[in-house]
Amino acid sequence: MTLHELLYAEHYFTTFVLVTVVLGGAAGYLAGRAIALTWRPWWMVVAATLLVALGVRFIHYALFNTMFMSLHYYTVDTLVALAFAFAGYGLTRRVQMARQYGFLRRADVG
Repeated sequence: MTLHELLYAEHYFTTFVLVTVVLGGAAGYLAGRAIALTWRPWWMVVAATLLVALGVRFIHYALFNTMFMSLHYYTVDTLVALAFAFAGYGLTRRVQMARQYGFLRRADVG
């Protein structure tokens, strides 16, 4: 199995990058950010990302005529979106904690 067959079912790598990485990654990042902004637990990021990956799979199917119900490519889309979602969740949560509990950090310094 080549890298091409492992990551994407389309004929062009740019299709994979545009739909899975750019659109799916942006949607995953925003989902993770939204979950962090509402102070929800980290495991909700996984649940939201499963839905984002389903949407990414549908875009591949509807626009580029690939398989919709493919566990392999659904897993690839989920992992890419999950990486971006946890990045969005982590960055947003870090900013929230620094703003909410910044006095704890300042007390240790001086």
